[in-house]
Amino acid sequence: MLLNTSQLSGQSDEHITWLTAHVGIHKDMLLAWQSLCDAALIAGFNLKIASGYRSFDRQLSIWNRKFNGELATKNKLNETVDLTHLSDNEKVDAILVYSALPSTSRHHWGTDIDVYADNLLLENQKLQLEPWEYEQGGPFEKLSLWLVQYAPRFGFFFPYDEDRGGVAVEPWHLSYAPLAQPCLCNMTIETLTQAIEQSNILGKQAILNKLPNILTQYVHNINTGSEI
Repeated sequence: MLLNTSQLSGQSDEHITWLTAHVGIHKDMLLAWQSLCDAALIAGFNLKIASGYRSFDRQLSIWNRKFNGELATKNKLNETVDLTHLSDNEKVDAILVYSALPSTSRHHWGTDIDVYADNLLLENQKLQLEPWEYEQGGPFEKLSLWLVQYAPRFGFFFPYDEDRGGVAVEPWHLSYAPLAQPCLCNMTIETLTQAIEQSNILGKQAILNKLPNILTQYVHNINTGSEI
């Protein structure tokens, strides 16, 4: 199913099937996701989605709250960045390390999910979705190793598998290649520009000025899953 412009930019959820009241994925990914979950369970992991589909408005809320300091902005060392004295251009670059620009988020497509295993958390331990949780000694170390080996068999890959100078490494972020690859190819700077211009996003002028670079550095500068 090819997504139209409004679906690609998160302004329509007609392509989404809802697994819970708050977690949705692309309807054509459901079988692959269920198969991955079944295999993970056999291996001892109760696989869950922390974040699936996100609308444009949801991504916009995250962006604006980071831009004005309501939400913490982290750098690649997992340190909180003080945005107080940064220019709008610098704020945009700082936020893009971990948060996509609304209209460019892969979560809009429903093909990308942030995953964890709830049975690996200790009692009263809260999920943070931070790199240390998936690294050696973290609660999801074994899950991470298993996903690297087996997720591709079900069509999933890690778009942010290494630091390429754009988005930080995200060992929790899986993407479903058969659907995500066409979505990425169908994004145009014209439709993205229109979405940003019509929104109430903070830092709008800086974003519009940097949009071609944002696409190059943060949207296309990834593992595309082409080997799957």
